[in-house]
Amino acid sequence: MSDEREPILELRNINKSYGSVKALTDVSFKAYAGEVIGLVGDNGAGKSSLIKTISGVHSPDSGELIVDGVARHWKSPHDSMAAGIETLYQDSGLAPDLTIGSNIFLGRELEKKGVLGKLGFLDQRSMERKALEELEKVGITVPLSKRTVSQLSGGQRQAVAIGRAAMWAQHVIILDEPTNHLGARQSLEVLKVISAARDQGLCVLFISHTLPHVLEVTDRIIVLRLGRVVKDAPTSDFTVETLLGTITGLNT
Repeated sequence: MSDEREPILELRNINKSYGSVKALTDVSFKAYAGEVIGLVGDNGAGKSSLIKTISGVHSPDSGELIVDGVARHWKSPHDSMAAGIETLYQDSGLAPDLTIGSNIFLGRELEKKGVLGKLGFLDQRSMERKALEELEKVGITVPLSKRTVSQLSGGQRQAVAIGRAAMWAQHVIILDEPTNHLGARQSLEVLKVISAARDQGLCVLFISHTLPHVLEVTDRIIVLRLGRVVKDAPTSDFTVETLLGTITGLNT
């Protein structure tokens, strides 16, 4: 698929093996700001290995990973995060006993100004206010105040987790099965947040086995099979039936 824009993320011939098992073979694709890309494939297709390679959990054996025009070599997930890539795995990673604002700033807390800040006191009010502003940008209107994450529905928790990723990501959000185990209404909330993140100019890589959700929210779909990219096409080219056929190999 050609595009005159500069990609925000590009993979060139990425290879990854675990012992004798070849997880990724010459995986290449480009991703652009302001689009949602579905990454789909059957179990063992290489999705998890691809996520871990992009997010810095594992290093590729060969190939190039380019972010914003610069070749990157991650030593840890912190390097990936510093480059503007946020990854949300199936476990949202939220702390249930903390407030929503505290979760948004978890690990990135704001300290009070002056002496109190030097003593380690946190600026809770500023964090809650800033969290509210950032979540509203992606359409999340859950009340903050002192409500803890444990008081939210499953859909609201996932929405907050995605909102946190959108707040800190400069370029790319990777979402691993964000609608898994959610009901229809809660899934709709999450899909709306994904669309809002795209509208904010972020690139969203959306991994899901729920093909109707993939077709509903993505602009483009990349299909992996046995560690290789077998299809990279606009979402409009697919139906549930043809997408399933491409995943399983029945269409080839």
